[in-house]
Amino acid sequence: MKYLLIFLVVLLLAWRWRSSRSTEQRDVQRKKPASAIPQDMVRCTQCGVHIPANEAVIGTRGAYCSAGHRQKTES
Repeated sequence: MKYLLIFLVVLLLAWRWRSSRSTEQRDVQRKKPASAIPQDMVRCTQCGVHIPANEAVIGTRGAYCSAGHRQKTES
């Protein structure tokens, strides 16, 4: 009978520990920020680096990663 009581206490402690741990994991999952919206990527005409389309410098011959590359290619 003594061993049964010890077993039940250990089982109760393990159950409480496990349930509190899963609650913490759910809270962490809820607090994760929403992932960023995918953006269109363009390739720099000069060096070939891929950059987001909203950050690209647009020239007459295509998109560039910087104003320096645009000037170098288009002049």
